[in-house]
Amino acid sequence: MIHHSCLTNETKNNHMEQLAEYRENTLRKNPELRSLFIEMTGKCNEHCRHCGSNCGDFVEENPLSAQEIMDFLDQIKRDFDISKLRLCVTGGEPLLRKDFFEIMNYANRLGFTWGMTSNGTLIDEDVAVKLFQAGMRTISISLDGLKEYHEWFRQSEGSYDKTVNGIKALVEHGGFLHVQITTVVTHKNIGDLEKMYEEFSRIGVRSWRVINIEPIGRAKDQPELILTKEEYKKLFDFINEHRFKGEMEVVYGCSHFLGVDYEREVRKWYFLCNAGVYTASVMYNGDVTSCLDVERRPELVEGNIRKDCFKEIWENKFKIYRTDYRKTGKCAECEYYRFCAGDSYHSWNFDKMEPNLCLKGILF
Repeated sequence: MIHHSCLTNETKNNHMEQLAEYRENTLRKNPELRSLFIEMTGKCNEHCRHCGSNCGDFVEENPLSAQEIMDFLDQIKRDFDISKLRLCVTGGEPLLRKDFFEIMNYANRLGFTWGMTSNGTLIDEDVAVKLFQAGMRTISISLDGLKEYHEWFRQSEGSYDKTVNGIKALVEHGGFLHVQITTVVTHKNIGDLEKMYEEFSRIGVRSWRVINIEPIGRAKDQPELILTKEEYKKLFDFINEHRFKGEMEVVYGCSHFLGVDYEREVRKWYFLCNAGVYTASVMYNGDVTSCLDVERRPELVEGNIRKDCFKEIWENKFKIYRTDYRKTGKCAECEYYRFCAGDSYHSWNFDKMEPNLCLKGILF
């Protein structure tokens, strides 16, 4: 295995020990809002087989108006140092909102730094210009395989070329700090990783974020898409080997503790679930939660921006993310709990109180 980090396992263990100390004694006591996600809509023009939010499968009840979102942004600017805050715009497909640019131009005028996740199908040269003018500087666009597979996985005929053209429009605009492709790897497309690397490299992006399908949302009903133990190893070895192979960096996402060998070799940082300590989210209906990928359960809604002050929610709620709530069962006895603290909240099973996915026994 290539060690891009040039760090020994002893050094990594020391770093992870320091991070665990920081998490327990500083971050949980004094959480710092760094990423604020706004779910612009639950509507989507695709119907992805893995969608954690089940977008497009429900009728939006009482969605936030443009004015309500803009009033909320005023509140955030008043109560937080927005120079240290990243606004992350997502959906559904955010560009389906008719008033999208009204809202984001307002955010730009307030001075927010913002980025977006999108499926790219609604982006052309004109939209790329408008996104830049509205202050967007980073974007991650989902491209989940080669043409036939991508359109099957997203259940959206003709979407591959639209997505690729959207990415090219952003790249050719040239003003964005970061245009990234995100790919969800499943049992059915893992064999195409090399072909995807070649094809995506030609599009011109500098970053390809490769993540495994998670046992959440619609994917829970399609176990045949989940990776095998051997395929997880194959995925991380692929990312490690291709990470700096060409001009397009290949990187893993934020999910999961990977064990000492893989930590820092497939991404720039050590694992730390940011939910409720660095990250908060506002759903399309105003509900406040930690991370939009976390299972949508009534007890995990911390408040609603229509009736609650967000600053008070951030300072006084999110209790389970700031304690050892998950130090139970197998996790309590695990020698790696100190480093992973129960792993990612989005893959935690709140009924069984155990992780739906743990890479111990797979990678390490």
